[in-house]
Amino acid sequence: MLQTKFSVEETQLQFLGNYKEYGFKDKSSMIRTAIDQLKKKFELDRLIESADLYSETYTEDSELKELAETAINGWPE
Repeated sequence: MLQTKFSVEETQLQFLGNYKEYGFKDKSSMIRTAIDQLKKKFELDRLIESADLYSETYTEDSELKELAETAINGWPE
């Protein structure tokens, strides 16, 4: 396992000190879980943003809609 050094606010340190109350074996495992969850949230946010952009493009581009409809014709439902 790699190690790094970082700074936290006093309230964050107090929160980390309660790691056992949240079911963690130590502060490090609590931090790793928080980082993993933050990473997943960022990835989901990017995915949603991308889907919104595709949706906006599809809504505004009549040629793209026609192309999609043409591609769909003949596919089983």
